[in-house]
Amino acid sequence: MNTLPQNRIKPQLSLSQIFNMSFGFLGIQFGFALQTGNASRILQTFGADVEHLSLFWLAAPISGMLIQPIIGYYSDHTWTRLGRRRPYFLAGAIIAALSLALMPNASLFTLFFPPLLIGAGMLMLMDASFNVAMEPFRALVADNLPENQRSTGFSVQTFLIGTGAIMGSFLPYVLAEYCGISKVAAAGKVPDNVVYSFYAGALVLVTTLLWTVFTTKEYSPEEHREFNPGEQHQENHRGLMSILTDFAGMPKVMIRLGIVQFFSWFALFSMWVFTTPAIAQHIYKLSPSDTSSAAYADAGNWTGILFGIYNVVSAVYAVFLPSLFRLIGKKNAHVFSLSAAGIGLLSIFYIHDVQLLIYPMIAVGLAWGSILTTPYAILSNAIPAHKMGIYMGLFNFFITLPQLVNGFVGGYMVKYLFNGHAIYALITAGGFMLLAALSTFLVKGHSRQNR
Repeated sequence: MNTLPQNRIKPQLSLSQIFNMSFGFLGIQFGFALQTGNASRILQTFGADVEHLSLFWLAAPISGMLIQPIIGYYSDHTWTRLGRRRPYFLAGAIIAALSLALMPNASLFTLFFPPLLIGAGMLMLMDASFNVAMEPFRALVADNLPENQRSTGFSVQTFLIGTGAIMGSFLPYVLAEYCGISKVAAAGKVPDNVVYSFYAGALVLVTTLLWTVFTTKEYSPEEHREFNPGEQHQENHRGLMSILTDFAGMPKVMIRLGIVQFFSWFALFSMWVFTTPAIAQHIYKLSPSDTSSAAYADAGNWTGILFGIYNVVSAVYAVFLPSLFRLIGKKNAHVFSLSAAGIGLLSIFYIHDVQLLIYPMIAVGLAWGSILTTPYAILSNAIPAHKMGIYMGLFNFFITLPQLVNGFVGGYMVKYLFNGHAIYALITAGGFMLLAALSTFLVKGHSRQNR
């Protein structure tokens, strides 16, 4: 990679090189899966009401909206001995690991603050650090790979995301059912199987990020200019104000993809926040206030299994997505995937056996695999190389905005519109997935000439 090609074309990278540059994503998603599968019940254990859960989850989109464009901007203009993207991987991993270890132990700090406040603070710190570590990975793939390998690069990322999420989702269940670690704790305490799972997540996160940092090289500024001679690389930096300018001048395809992302991530946010209480109420017939019983623990553990299943599907699906793109096109593949998830989520209302919930999660897995791959494969070919970081960061706006909206209104919808029945939040999610599929037809061409 250190020898500059004479024809100014980026060299094709091997599958192992592509794997190494995204391996850290496995650790990030290991931790993220633990968060999405367990944060709601941890917060409920510390005293949060079900209708307030979505407000606590606002930490994720707020930190993403603020941090990812800033990290993207600075990583575009950072050149160190570690490169431009890797310093942010390393810093984010260290902070995320600490917050993973501390969140389920919030009750230990009751001498100073209420455990709910500590837990919410750790959730916010965890989200912020995940965003610092996560944002540069998309840009790194676009930096290092030629255009004809980017779909493969993002598919490998999705495969690793799915693998990490599988491990994180299944671990609490495995520790409880196969390792004999307690899944029940006294009121106000987090079960040991969840605590130990978060410790494991911290270790995996740091290990995989270090693997990427030390096995992946980045092109120098001079090489970037050689690979993209038609683009202006040295510009008059206007600091963070240029983020607003770039946002106003984003490519049209990015705006159209943003509409698709809005509907998709609104649905995902509802699913992540309300699946555990929905299963507890709809299938286990528990009251919203019953959060310390063995049955509620079973509902929470089964949520982890279901989330693991959709990540298994997404990891396998990612392997076949490049072939599906060639067969029917990126847009049609995305429409199919989102439609399957919409129908699957709607079907949950008619299911009263937890085992049968596997089938809707298979459909969700198709959408998750495509959501993590297809929009980025389209977008990376439509934005200038020297602004890859900032535009990938700004694209995150269309992920965080729907979560912010849902976070503010979702809990109140469950309480006042759905009379406390969280199952209807999942039905709403199904409707938004179908809207995402329909809005995909708005996406037109995706070459850089269409900016």
